[in-house]
Amino acid sequence: MVLFNVIAYGQENTDHQNAVIIDSLYKAFSVGDVPSVLGLMDAEIVWNEAEGNAYADGNPYIGPEAVLNGVFARILAEHDYFTLEDIELHDMINNKVLATLRYNAKHKETGKTYNAQAAHLWTLKAGKITAFQQYVDTKKLADAATN
Repeated sequence: MVLFNVIAYGQENTDHQNAVIIDSLYKAFSVGDVPSVLGLMDAEIVWNEAEGNAYADGNPYIGPEAVLNGVFARILAEHDYFTLEDIELHDMINNKVLATLRYNAKHKETGKTYNAQAAHLWTLKAGKITAFQQYVDTKKLADAATN
């Protein structure tokens, strides 16, 4: 995993703790440690899936349980596998971390695979994730879900 320090608007964020927290989230997610992933979230996290994503029907998901049931459980139920690859973290100002990555997945019902470019914008406060915004090639996701 590559860690970048991004300078925006002439300001630099020298506190890399937020990126370390997001890095630990992706590591926990990669081994299926969902309790650790949920434990990094603020009790009132505001989670938004990308517009056009089928999972955006519940936007915004408020709280870890809503994310677990509305997003994670659905991904697990609808995919033979769903992995996050080529993750690069970009430490930003205002307690934000941008992750650029790819989804490598296989849809159960259709048997179609996809490799989609994605970005996740994370916001943190006091060591907890308070907001998430997904950006992804929703056409690839939709194409894989339809026959």
